[in-house]
Amino acid sequence: MNKTYVYPWAERLFSDTNALFWSLQLLGWFGLSLISFFSLTLWYDQQTELPYIGHTLVQSALGILVSWPLRWVSSRVWNMPFWRRFSWVFLGILICSSIWAVLRLITFMAMTGEQELWPDFGGWLNGSILIFVSWAAFYHGIKYYQLLQSEHSELLVIAASNREEQLKRAQAETVAQEAQLKMLRYQLNPHFLFNTLNAISSLVQSQDSVKANAMIVQLSNFLRYSLDKDPIGRVSLKEELDALKLYLNIEKTRFGDRLELDFDIDPGADNIKVPSLILQPLAENAIKYAIAPMENGGKIRVKASQNEDSLVVELSDSGPGIEQTAKSPKGGVGLRNTIDRLRAFYGETYKFTINHRVGRGTTVLMEVPREKTVASLASP
Repeated sequence: MNKTYVYPWAERLFSDTNALFWSLQLLGWFGLSLISFFSLTLWYDQQTELPYIGHTLVQSALGILVSWPLRWVSSRVWNMPFWRRFSWVFLGILICSSIWAVLRLITFMAMTGEQELWPDFGGWLNGSILIFVSWAAFYHGIKYYQLLQSEHSELLVIAASNREEQLKRAQAETVAQEAQLKMLRYQLNPHFLFNTLNAISSLVQSQDSVKANAMIVQLSNFLRYSLDKDPIGRVSLKEELDALKLYLNIEKTRFGDRLELDFDIDPGADNIKVPSLILQPLAENAIKYAIAPMENGGKIRVKASQNEDSLVVELSDSGPGIEQTAKSPKGGVGLRNTIDRLRAFYGETYKFTINHRVGRGTTVLMEVPREKTVASLASP
C-alpha cells in the first residue's frame, strides 16, 4: 500500500533543517512575547501603554538576531567530546544572554523613558540566561531527535535489505532443495526400470510370454503412478502402499510362489502423509538380498503403526541376514537415496534404523512426523 501524507507541507518542513530552524525561531521568540505580555505587561496597569507592549515585540526580534550565532557555535562543536562541547555552548549562552540583556534594557529605557534601571541588570541577566538555556536545550533536543530518526531510518533500510537478502537466500535454498529432491526421486525410476527390464528379458528368453506380458502391464501401471506424482510432494500412506503393491506384484510375477507378502497396517495410519515412493527402494533391497539369493524365496512383511506424534513403518524380510550379504554393498543407491530424501523432507526429525538378525532376516524401521490428509477437503 502506498504511503500518503495528510500534511505534505509539514513533511517538507521537517526535511528542510533551515526552514525548520527559522520557523521554530519565529514561533518560539514571538511566543515569548505573548508570555511576557500576559505575565508581565498586563500585571502592571501602568505598563499597558503602547511603548511597553511594543517592547515585548522588540526584545523578541532582538532575541532572534542574538540567538542565531549560538546555532553556528552549536553546529561547529557538535562532534567534540561532551565536556568540551558543553563548555563552548555554555560560554555562548553566557555571551548571548549578556548581549540580549543589555539590548533589552537599553531599548526598554529608550522606548518607555524610564531611567536608572541599571541597578536591576542582574535580574534582567538571570532571566536572559534562563531563556537561552531553554533555547540551547530545545535546540539540542531537536538535533538528537533528528539524529535518532535518521539512525532509525537507516536501520529500517538495512533491515529491509537484510529481509530481502534472506528472502532471496531462502528462495534459492528452496529451489536447490526441490532440485535435490527431484534428482533423488528420478534416480529411482532408472534403477528400478533396469532391473525390471532385465526380468522381462529373461521371461522373453524363456518363452514365458504370459508372465512377460503381465509384467509389462504392471510396469506400465507403476511408471504411470510414478510420473503422476510430484517428486517433492507427499502422498498418503495408502497411496504409497498401493504403489508398493504395484512394484511387488511385478516381482511376484517374476518369483511366483517364492515371494510371500504380508501387510499389517493400523486403522487410520493410511491417512498419514509420507514422501512418494519412499518404501520402494527398501522393498527392492529386500528382493535383491533376501529373496533372490534364497532357493525357497522368502517373505516380505510391511507393518505400519502410529503414535501421538509420528508414523512408524517397518519393512522386514526372512532372508539370511548380514552374514551372507556381507559382500553386498551396504550402502547401495536405493538405501542412500531413501536416507537423503528423508533428511531433505524432515531434517533431523526422522528416525531410520536397520536391524540385521543373522539367519533371521533384516528389519528396516522408519519413523517420521505425522502429517495427516484433511478428508473434508476432498468432500463436496
